Parts: sequence; C-alpha cells; structure tokens
Amino acid sequence: MTIEPADLAQYIDHTLLAANASREQLQQLCLEAREHGFYSVCVNSAHVSYAAELLKGATSKVCAVVGFPLGAMLSEAKAFEAERAIAHGAQEIDMVLNIGWLKDGLLSEVRDDIAQVLNACGSVPLKVILETCLLDDEQKEQACVICRELGVAFVKTSTGFSHHGATLEDVRLMRRIVGPDLGVKASGGVRDYATAVAMIEAGATRLGTSSGVAIVQGAGSDKAY
Repeated sequence: MTIEPADLAQYIDHTLLAANASREQLQQLCLEAREHGFYSVCVNSAHVSYAAELLKGATSKVCAVVGFPLGAMLSEAKAFEAERAIAHGAQEIDMVLNIGWLKDGLLSEVRDDIAQVLNACGSVPLKVILETCLLDDEQKEQACVICRELGVAFVKTSTGFSHHGATLEDVRLMRRIVGPDLGVKASGGVRDYATAVAMIEAGATRLGTSSGVAIVQGAGSDKAY
C-alpha cells in the first residue's frame, strides 16, 4: 500500500487529552486540523463547545472522549457525558469500557455499559476503547465480539494513558474479530509516518495521535517495520 504523507490526514483524529490542556493549545490543535484537513480533533468533553466554535465551517469534526481514561465510572455517568458532549457539538464519541469488569468476565455488565452509551449517542458514531495493554487476547476478542454484536462504529486500542498504546498485533486481532464492517482505531504511540502506514496496513481505519502534523509532513518515512 502506497499512501502519501498528506493523504494520512483523512485517517487522523488530532488529539489533545492532557489534563492541563490550555485554551491556547486547543486553539492550535484546531488551527492545525483546519490547515491539514484532519478527520477530527479529539478532546475532553469540557472542551467540546470551544473546539466546535473554533472549527465552525471546517471539514474537521469534533470527537469527545467519555469515561476517560479509566472507564470505571457509572455507566449512567458515561451515557450522560456522551449525551451532553453531543449537545455541545461532539460529532463522534470515544468511550472507555469498564476494564475491570471485562477482566473479571462480567461480560453482561460490559455489554450493558457499552449499550447505555451507544443508546445515548443516537446516530453519532461511537468508538469503544479496550485499553489492550491491560488485556489478554481472549479478553480483547470478547470485547470485540460484544462491540460487533452491538453495532458500534469502531473498536479502539488504547487511551494512550496506560502502559503502552497500539501494537500491530492488537490491530490485526481486532480487525480479524470485528470483520470488515466495523472501524478499528489505533491510538497511542502512533508518532510517525511509517508507524501510521503500518497500522493502516494491519487493519486500522482511523489513527488517534497528537503527532498528526509530523505524520502528514512525512516524519519517520524512512523507518523500517
């Protein structure tokens, strides 16, 4: 697969999720999204209305994270956060599933947790963050099956706030389980052109990264994988 660096913009959720993100940094994020044509900016829900105002008239969407980064909130709280983020202008939602429940095998509870947020999203696409670095392969597969059966828009590897982010192996596993119809978002550690292309070749259809500008400028294009 040959993808020019600039063509990767359509895959990128340009991301700023730091707790100390300033208005100046958010403004820069949105300016870069406009300039390079990133698919979206991904921000915490409190910043959605500000980002939506900055991106008014732009092609880039606003994506909000929900239950972030731990996923251990009440399901009703996640659903409410998703609903309010959408009301403030979010056009996509990335939620963290309840990782502890998944590891305990409480699959019915995990399904209900996701379903409540999915219902709150209505027609707005929902991505479900697995936090793959905390799971074994069986747990990753179980989460992907639940997401596939519920009909969410994407499964997503990572928050970027745990031990490590996306791996090619995890992206391949997720793509194999969800099949061709669901999106797979690789997030965490995607910092250069070569890694971005490798993730897409492994099955990713979206990339979550704070290094979008470097990627579309071809940084790391000589790196071998």
